[in-house]
Amino acid sequence: MLMRRTVAALVGAAFMAATAGAAQAQNVTLRSTDIHPDGYPTIEAVKYMGQLLDQRTNGRIKINVFHSAQLGQEKDTIDQTRFGVIDLNRINMAPFNNLIPATNIPSLPFIFRSVDHMRKVMDGPIGDNLLKDFEKHDLIGLAFYDSGSRSFYNGKRPIGSPADMKGMKIRVQQSDMFVALVSALGANATPMPFGEVYSALQTGVIDGAENNWPSYESTRHFEVSKFYSMTEHSLSPEVLVMSKRSFDKFNAADQALIKTAAKESVAKMRELWDAREKESEAKVKAGGAQINTVEKQPFVDAMKPVYDKFVTDPKLKDMVAAIQAVK
Repeated sequence: MLMRRTVAALVGAAFMAATAGAAQAQNVTLRSTDIHPDGYPTIEAVKYMGQLLDQRTNGRIKINVFHSAQLGQEKDTIDQTRFGVIDLNRINMAPFNNLIPATNIPSLPFIFRSVDHMRKVMDGPIGDNLLKDFEKHDLIGLAFYDSGSRSFYNGKRPIGSPADMKGMKIRVQQSDMFVALVSALGANATPMPFGEVYSALQTGVIDGAENNWPSYESTRHFEVSKFYSMTEHSLSPEVLVMSKRSFDKFNAADQALIKTAAKESVAKMRELWDAREKESEAKVKAGGAQINTVEKQPFVDAMKPVYDKFVTDPKLKDMVAAIQAVK
């Protein structure tokens, strides 16, 4: 009887192992979404992540990247990712602000002293802890990508100090924080969809806007708003997340491969981004844009009301202090 039980147990274990092996051997193609056009650094970074997984799993795991908002705008795709309809999602921090309050902190104006400071923070323990916060909301935080430094531009005059912005109508993202930021500088914040900005600048509905080099160049805003002032007030990163439902279908070894490939894709994204920024800067200068640097401290000093409004929780205050302490 004991012999029969032992044999039965061995057969059962062998069957379970074979079943698990068969499940692991199945080919899986993950669906990834992004609003940016094909060729954009974030798109190419996720494609690179897919190449790494393809190579390291002998073709078992692949990624199909849907660019240009083919699967919907960012806000629309969050729930789809949480429910596992979409597997991977590269997304801006802003849509997560209400869901995960800590995502507000990297979006704060002048929270980062430089691009190097931002990268050191987001690549370290602070960034890792923030990625863990996504799991409570059925998402796996995989990595942070850059979205560049945002600066003000307008068609009236160079901005050298907050006083130069007084009374200007400045387009901002549809974000409470950006409205507060511009208002604190004495300008009139005008929330507006991105696609309407060129005509609004051209017709004088607004005086200016704010964005990074590639957006300023690719939208040709420099044609109707030639004064670009290097305030670099925002260095907010973007995040690559995975549906927890999708992630949980993989065994521990494959989960580790996915996380490692995502982290390795960050370097590829930054390499492409840095090159794209230089290319865009050269194009707008050739197109007649006038670039000026600014003394940042007066702008930083003006941000106290923004921090008072958006950093009230003690945990968030500790996070701000921890970021500022990173050298």
